[in-house]
Amino acid sequence: MAQMNPVVGDIAGNAKKVLAWTAKAKRAGAHLVLFPELTITGYPPEDLLLKPSFIEENIKALKALAKKITGITAVIGFVDRGDDIYNAAAIVHKGRVCGVYHKMYLPNYGVFDEQRYFQAGGKPLNFILNGVTIGLEICEDIWYPEGPARLQSLAGAELIVNINASPYHVGKAALREEMLITRARDNEVIIAYNNTVGGQDELVFDGRGLVIDEKGNVLARGKAFEEDLVTVDIDIDPIYMARLHDPRRRELKRTLPNGSVNVLDLGPIRKKKKTAPLSKRKTPRLEEAEEVLQALILGTRDYVKKNGFTHVAVGLSGGIDSALVAAVASLALGSKNITCVAMPSRYTSKESIIDAEALAKNLGIKLMTIPIEDTFSQYLKMMKPAFKGTKPNEAEENMQARIRGNILMALSNKFGWLVLTTGNKSEMSVGYATLYGDMAGGFAVIKDVPKTLVYAVSQQVNRRAGRILIPERIFTKAPTAELRPNQTDQDTLPPYDILDKVLKAYVEEDKSIDEIMAMGFEKALVKKVARMVDLSEYKRRQAPPGIKITPRALGKDRRMPITNRYNDRSR
Repeated sequence: MAQMNPVVGDIAGNAKKVLAWTAKAKRAGAHLVLFPELTITGYPPEDLLLKPSFIEENIKALKALAKKITGITAVIGFVDRGDDIYNAAAIVHKGRVCGVYHKMYLPNYGVFDEQRYFQAGGKPLNFILNGVTIGLEICEDIWYPEGPARLQSLAGAELIVNINASPYHVGKAALREEMLITRARDNEVIIAYNNTVGGQDELVFDGRGLVIDEKGNVLARGKAFEEDLVTVDIDIDPIYMARLHDPRRRELKRTLPNGSVNVLDLGPIRKKKKTAPLSKRKTPRLEEAEEVLQALILGTRDYVKKNGFTHVAVGLSGGIDSALVAAVASLALGSKNITCVAMPSRYTSKESIIDAEALAKNLGIKLMTIPIEDTFSQYLKMMKPAFKGTKPNEAEENMQARIRGNILMALSNKFGWLVLTTGNKSEMSVGYATLYGDMAGGFAVIKDVPKTLVYAVSQQVNRRAGRILIPERIFTKAPTAELRPNQTDQDTLPPYDILDKVLKAYVEEDKSIDEIMAMGFEKALVKKVARMVDLSEYKRRQAPPGIKITPRALGKDRRMPITNRYNDRSR
């Protein structure tokens, strides 16, 4: 299984990578190599699929690629065209495309939008390679108990190969593995599940492909968050023995309609060469904080590099959020490719300045200090006539954030740096962020990371380094925006350990006010948080893209109308 990192739209580049990984698979002695879903185009290509020239170019690339692949059979994802277009997998054998399978189950929930673009396939496909019957599937097909796998196995498939672009969120890997073990056992079949890897806008694909035998044992795992060639020996004989002892299967086969599965025979059995057995792979499981950290690193690296940037800027406040973003950027891009910018005002504490300087030094990042006090004073003077007769409030506070946003964007314009914003999911959910201020930038690294998880991942940064990178005081001091004297986040928000639980229930699980109250939270608190979430939708629409980490991210996952009079807070 070639766990490859394609680039959406880079058809020529993706084809070149297929050839390189095919050569590696041949050197490893493989008979069959799998590539990810939509290998040629990258996933998801979104409205590129509405361009006929894009479809045509991807088909031409596949045909040209097939001519160069000999001595090994390859399964390659691409977009097929007929009276409509299809999410498809090509079987490349002896230098040509011998067969094509069309994905039957098209996901249309969460971040998926495949029914917008594709027609669903009508029939499962088995192909016979060197005497082994293999069922071919694409991603969503395997998630349904009564899906293609049932028919394919009853029609003789001993191995099912499933090519994927399955995006990451916390807990997804365990969910996938549990499902695949169930599917393998239920159908007495070996499953090879190959997943793509890499960052694409807000999505991160974590790889971690799996090969699971008919008893549910994991034979091999792909690496997490990096390209990998997973090679594994498949022993078909135990499947025959298992099926001999299963009378239920005979009854099910009796009811299988003729022609319910297409079968493609790739030719006579080749004489097998004796080869040494492969050693078993050891791919350790990741703890949650390390898993999230690796997702952030990969997502940041690919967004920056795939979009042609070489340098990023981070506004450094001395707080935990900007510290984590700076650390992730350092791990993703290298310290020399980052500039941190401290922008102190009259409300910035001495401790914040010291902590920001210590962090930059620990990470080996250049720190630029640009005080904003003179500019802020001038703003206040300029606005004094317009604000006459009013008391200072958020307007004056947010001036500081917008001055900082202007400075970062000026540096971006001048030097071509990408600005990384530092807001977390807790803040973005309730609108505790300044539009055109700290929200200004090109990529929101921790946009989908709740505040409590920010702390856990930041601790992991220090653990994996084996030394203090993020200073201890950053973990222990009260979170603050430092936009007025003695300000803390908890002046406006509930404590984050409480807020994050309410937000998970309201934002990710769509629980009602009553349901959240039944979890033990006060009615006034729940109604306040829900109102803040509802009123901040317009802000979130104007936020830069950021990495999906939780099962339901703000944006593509959760789409609420801005103009919207429904609420259950009044009940």
